Amino acid sequence: MKKLVIRFNSPAVLTFALLSLLTLLLDSLTGGRTTMQFFSVYRSSLADPLTYIRFFGHVLGHSGYAHYMGNMLLLLLVGPALEEKYGSRTIILTIVITALVTGLVQFIFFPGSALLGASGVVFMMIVLSSFTEMKRGGIPLTLILVVVFYLGGEISDGLLKSDNVSQMTHIVGGVCGIVFGFTLPNYRRR
Repeated sequence: MKKLVIRFNSPAVLTFALLSLLTLLLDSLTGGRTTMQFFSVYRSSLADPLTYIRFFGHVLGHSGYAHYMGNMLLLLLVGPALEEKYGSRTIILTIVITALVTGLVQFIFFPGSALLGASGVVFMMIVLSSFTEMKRGGIPLTLILVVVFYLGGEISDGLLKSDNVSQMTHIVGGVCGIVFGFTLPNYRRR
């Protein structure tokens, strides 16, 4: 009988989830000060060096355990398969680029609010996962359905709902997923 071994099978995704958890714990220990200072993006002076950290760090911050769990469950469902297909370096790069793009969109277009959470990264991964069987010259039906259901739903919610959810971040994350899906090679990069 084979010995059961637990593997750290998806280092980029698992590390991201663990860093987000540590950020949430730090938030709890500091009464939210660290999250506001480092892990939320909002309009601030470009002369403040922390502004540039926030462009990336906001994806690690979460408003609470439920927010964290909602994002991490989806990330842990979709991320490992993407990491296996594209490699850890590429997944880290897609996370960093998506964080920057969503952070810049928030900073430029929504000056009166703050953004935190990994939902832009999660939506990027959901859309990117629909490209897993992309063949040259064709568009996968899964991509069309994901765009219609997920991104269409976010556009609808953005127009009809007034809540604390940033549908724009979901849409921007989804667009990043589309761009990565069409530009990343279809083989694993080491």
